Amino acid sequence: MSVEQRRAQLLAAALGLFAHRAPEDVSLDDVAHAAEVSRPLVYRYFPGGKQQLYEAALRSAADELEQCFAEPQTGPLTRRLCRALDRYLAFVDEHDAGFTALLQGGSVAETSRTNAIVDGVRRAAAEQILVHMEVPEPGPRLRMMVRTWITVVEAASLIWLDEDKQPPVGELRDWLVDNFIALLTACAATDPQSAQVTAAALALEPAEGPVGVLARRVLPVVSGASHLLDGGAPKDGGAPEGGGAPEDGPPPPADTGTPGSG
Repeated sequence: MSVEQRRAQLLAAALGLFAHRAPEDVSLDDVAHAAEVSRPLVYRYFPGGKQQLYEAALRSAADELEQCFAEPQTGPLTRRLCRALDRYLAFVDEHDAGFTALLQGGSVAETSRTNAIVDGVRRAAAEQILVHMEVPEPGPRLRMMVRTWITVVEAASLIWLDEDKQPPVGELRDWLVDNFIALLTACAATDPQSAQVTAAALALEPAEGPVGVLARRVLPVVSGASHLLDGGAPKDGGAPEGGGAPEDGPPPPADTGTPGSG
């Protein structure tokens, strides 16, 4: 094998082991055995030992994770998110133990470099989402919304693994897309830039897509709470909340006192 081929072989063997076992439970002998090579050969390519090999395997996994969110900028936004999440959750499923050990922290192999690699994946995923939303200069609220959703995806993935991969992965994906829609809609209610992005995204969504399905499910839930829409309306002809005169009619005349009063 060439140098690059041998290095790739060792990384693949290491990543396969780290995927299903915590880093501290994997030895160089394990990697050598999985790759069907000698321990000295592993050291020749990774003189820093298991820590160097782990960081290299993690970098390889990070590159794969970042590619999960690389999607052609065509079609409805939720359809793109579904395809990206399918790839992401397939990676989580395949690398269950390693994914958990990595993101929950506490591993003896955890360093500032490994943390930086993981954080880089989060930032790259957020940037990819913003690219799909076609926002050249996203404001702080929109950026926070997207990064919050990335955190939700990560946390939900860990919980899913802890719950023996239940519910089925397709339901988890749909739930995460619903969360994205809900977060974006809430952000659009107070942020003009998010409102513009939301309007453009909704214009491409079909009635049978995730947004349409979620809207039809939400309406019956909130239909019995129409009183919430009357929060700023005057009650019994009085002034609306916050003071001031009723909207209809002139203000009442000022009290000038009763004639003949002392």
